[in-house]
Amino acid sequence: MKKEDKIKIIEQIEETIKAYPSFYLVETAGLNAERTSELRRACFKAGVKLMVVKNKLLHKALENLEGDYSELYPALKESTSLMFTEVANAPAKLLKDFVKKDDVLPKLKGAYVEETVYMGADQLDTLATIKSKNELIADVVALLQSPAKNVISALTSGGSKLHGILETLSHKED
Repeated sequence: MKKEDKIKIIEQIEETIKAYPSFYLVETAGLNAERTSELRRACFKAGVKLMVVKNKLLHKALENLEGDYSELYPALKESTSLMFTEVANAPAKLLKDFVKKDDVLPKLKGAYVEETVYMGADQLDTLATIKSKNELIADVVALLQSPAKNVISALTSGGSKLHGILETLSHKED
C-alpha cells in the first residue's frame, strides 16, 4: 500500500472516531461470509457503523488524536473491526445477541465509551447496561418532573385543601 493511501485511511479513521462519542474494538476475522453479512445487517439495523481496519493504521490514528487512547493499544492484535455508535450500549447489546448464535465470535477486545476505556470480552455485560449521557439526563428529568406533576395536580384538583386555600386567598384580594 502506498504511503499516500495509508495517510488517507488514517485520516478517515480519525474523522470517524471524532464523529462518534463511542467505539468498540471487536475481533471478527473468523466469521464466515454469511455470518459477517448477518453482523453487518445487524449493525445497520442498530445504527452501528462497522469498519474493518488494519491495526497499525488504527494505532497511528489514535496517536494523532487528542486524548490518551494508549490503554487500547494492547487490543490491537490479530484483526480488528471498529464499531462506532451514538448510543453507548448499542454495540454491546448487539454483540450479546449475536454471540448467542455463535460461541466464539465476534469477540469484544476493548471499547472507548463516554471517555472511559473498557478492556476485554468480560466487560460486555457492563457495557450492555451502561446508560448514555442522554439516558441519564432523561432519568433525572423524569425524577424532577414527578414531584412537579404532583404539586400541579394538587393545585388544580378541586378537592384539595391547597386548592381551597388558594381560592380563599384569591377571593380576599377581590
